[in-house]
Amino acid sequence: MDKIELKQITKFLSQVSFFSEVSDASLRHLCQDLNAETFYKGDSIFEKDEAGNAMYIILEGRVKIHEHRHVYGFLGKGECFGEYALIDNQPRSASVTAEEETSVLKIERPHFIDLMSNDNAFAKGILSVLIKRHREVDDIQRSLAASKKQIELANAKMSGLINGAMDAIIMFDSKYRIILTNPSANRLLQNDDVIQRNVLFFFDEVSAALIESLVKSSLNNHSNTLNKFLPNSVKVIGSNDKETLNEGTISKYGSDQETFYTLILRDIEARLLAEDQINFLTNQTRYLQEEIKELTRNYGILAEDKGMINVLNLIEQVAHTDATVLINGETGTGKELVARAIHQASPRNDKPLIRINCGAIPTNLIESELFGHEKGAFTGATASRKGRFLLAEKGTIFLDEIAELPLDLQPKLLRVIQEGEFDPVGSSETIKVDVRIIAATHRDLLDYAGKGKFREDLYYRLNVFPIEIPALKDRGTDVCLIAQEMIQQFAAKLNKTVVELSESDKNLLLSYHWPGNVRELQNLVERAIIVSQNGNIDWQAIIPSSTENIPLNAQSTSENILTSDQLTKLEKENILRALKKTHWKISGKNGAAALLKLRPTTLSSKMRALDIVRPI
Repeated sequence: MDKIELKQITKFLSQVSFFSEVSDASLRHLCQDLNAETFYKGDSIFEKDEAGNAMYIILEGRVKIHEHRHVYGFLGKGECFGEYALIDNQPRSASVTAEEETSVLKIERPHFIDLMSNDNAFAKGILSVLIKRHREVDDIQRSLAASKKQIELANAKMSGLINGAMDAIIMFDSKYRIILTNPSANRLLQNDDVIQRNVLFFFDEVSAALIESLVKSSLNNHSNTLNKFLPNSVKVIGSNDKETLNEGTISKYGSDQETFYTLILRDIEARLLAEDQINFLTNQTRYLQEEIKELTRNYGILAEDKGMINVLNLIEQVAHTDATVLINGETGTGKELVARAIHQASPRNDKPLIRINCGAIPTNLIESELFGHEKGAFTGATASRKGRFLLAEKGTIFLDEIAELPLDLQPKLLRVIQEGEFDPVGSSETIKVDVRIIAATHRDLLDYAGKGKFREDLYYRLNVFPIEIPALKDRGTDVCLIAQEMIQQFAAKLNKTVVELSESDKNLLLSYHWPGNVRELQNLVERAIIVSQNGNIDWQAIIPSSTENIPLNAQSTSENILTSDQLTKLEKENILRALKKTHWKISGKNGAAALLKLRPTTLSSKMRALDIVRPI
């Protein structure tokens, strides 16, 4: 590379944390044998379990650290990966793939080891950041006061520092006899009984000679100061013959009469592993924080439509109060999701949210479900039972389908709202409760009250803070936004390829009137992902035709444009004709679903959405 390029690469490497303490001269030596490589999006840089032979530094771009589909994190400009390969050729612990066009510098192991061995400045630079904190031990040693109390205090501090250090700390005298080790040193030496043993016995021949020469050199100089990096890495051989390559420092302390040495060693592989783990955890924390932020944004409610944005604003306004909330909306619009959002944003969110569907429990059991009962209160009551209101103490109770609550129970609910108390079935004891009440219905409660099907006073007590959820057909492009999110969720759940909605797909979604609302959309998306092939979905085959239930005479009048309400009315009339013709048989060969060419579950969903009930 030319001088300008060499200068640029040298400056870039000086800003990389791994080389931040290496001199420019040593960095220029490093650059002499660097290879620049470019990878494009999706290219594999290396795979897990491949033999490592080099580390990489990202010049530009972004890479993904992963194992198959599991992503550990991402790295960008100025970050390193594959450092283990500088020490050995053990298999790679993870795969690395380019997320976009990425340029990297590649450092081969032989070149790195050669520099560590022959360029002392390079080796010192690499080690300096890691070794700096070791000097604190020497500072403590030099600061030992003459008084016994000060010595004891300093020894206590030193003992805590030594024993808590992750590095191996070995102290020995001028005859190489070990006088102190910390737990990390005992693990490195594979021996808990090393005191008074010769420290040189735990090194290979070359390493032992290096330490011995450093000690003799300090003795010959008659100097009490020795504090230097080991010029080369040293090989430790444990009592169980485990060999480890270590970097470290050696320092000297004591007096003319007695001299001691402190050897601080760190397993290079352990250091690289720790650095990699820190980088991974940092990236993982950042990723998880973004995930939590995304998951909790707007309480999981996806909305761009003004009507739904208004619902979110109402949630924020009422959540921090204890006001009773009445949620109105068609079946499948997400009334329970809104109730959960109110509870989640309220001061009661550390207490339970208890849900009960008033229309799904038999009339003779709903009072017991809500308020509990005493043993023997009725046939089959073999034990006392707490009701849902008591389970929701200090929390929130969500009364879904409140219009279906029997008339004779409505005064009891009114009492709970007004007085905060009730009597369990079969009990004369009055129980006080502190519960926030949220109710929901797809009915017109005021109309029900006018017809005598619902207490008017209860309606007004429930309707303190009404929230109207718009139907999906009235939410514009929200249907596409929600559908795309559901596609991603179901694709991940079913291990399928994520499908991106095209403009024609979006038009199909927007043209359908969604009588079953978000619940119907969820069912259709799940079905679409199940039947998808290689990331392809035929949405025309999935989404019911908006005109399939319109009578022929209506279809033939091309100039007659029908409104959404007219379409809904026509569909309801068509389904009623089919049900009457099949004597209200829904499924089976001769059922209404087969006649309409619908799935029985789809027909049932449409019947609920259109309020079609079999006459008694």
